[in-house]
Amino acid sequence: MENVERTKAPDIFTGKDLDYLKDMFGWNHTAFKMMNDSLKYVEDRKVEKVISDCSKLFLDNMEMILNIIKDGMKNE
Repeated sequence: MENVERTKAPDIFTGKDLDYLKDMFGWNHTAFKMMNDSLKYVEDRKVEKVISDCSKLFLDNMEMILNIIKDGMKNE
């Protein structure tokens, strides 16, 4: 099966789609909070940069999920 990346939201979101997006957002939100909280305890600059990069990745993922939902709402 070919891996196809979706570039736009579907015309209709099913309940299962919304549950999946909610779960994905939740996982990324939890990871984002954990990364930000752990920065308080890090003194090594290299480790701090890795954690900051991870935090940005999770934030970008959350924004992408919200944009998917917003795009889907425009199709109503």
